Amino acid sequence: MVFYFFLSYKNQSTMKHTFFIDLDNTIYFTKPNEAQLMNGIYSLLDKLDLGIAEEEKELAKKEMLRTPFQKVAKKYRFKPEATEQAIAYLSNRSVTAPLIPSEDYHYIKNLKGRKFIVTAGFPKQQNSKVAMLGIAEDFEEVFVVDAGSSNKKEAFLYLIEKYKLSKEEILIIGDDADSEIKFGLELGIETFLLDPENLHPNAESTYKGIDLSNLPSAAGE
Repeated sequence: MVFYFFLSYKNQSTMKHTFFIDLDNTIYFTKPNEAQLMNGIYSLLDKLDLGIAEEEKELAKKEMLRTPFQKVAKKYRFKPEATEQAIAYLSNRSVTAPLIPSEDYHYIKNLKGRKFIVTAGFPKQQNSKVAMLGIAEDFEEVFVVDAGSSNKKEAFLYLIEKYKLSKEEILIIGDDADSEIKFGLELGIETFLLDPENLHPNAESTYKGIDLSNLPSAAGE
């Protein structure tokens, strides 16, 4: 089956001057970088007693490529002691091998305005990803949300207050319909859902695309 996926305009956008941009599976894709990102945690999980069947463990590993570890551990009901050991490992882990940005990253890099990475995960690990991608200088700030105690909605509100930003001039860009896209819409902020595999066909978003080629239009550029 072939999916035709077009950018959708719900209203005429004003020009955007501020961009809140997700990291994982937006600026770069986790699957082509799986070895650098996941080998260590996969090995640890294989050694731990998670209290779940092998088939569930393999499903959990796949979800970890798209979803913060804490959410996966909760969904699959990892044993608390195993979850604690994995979190301790991830909290102190850095990515030390180069990562490859997406082929569409130039659309993000060339946006005219203030750009912020807003990503969920462990600060040391997420910041090391940015360093290994070689993109730190493209952004005003990298804001890491602790997925165990907060969410991106709170992060957006914090950044809006800190930098005295106007919601009308913000565009939120990401791949997670249930996180940055959902929270952006709840705050009355326009969103661009990147969905190359059509994982969220019925998701609400101001704009949608299988790639970022229409991002400049969504930004009003």
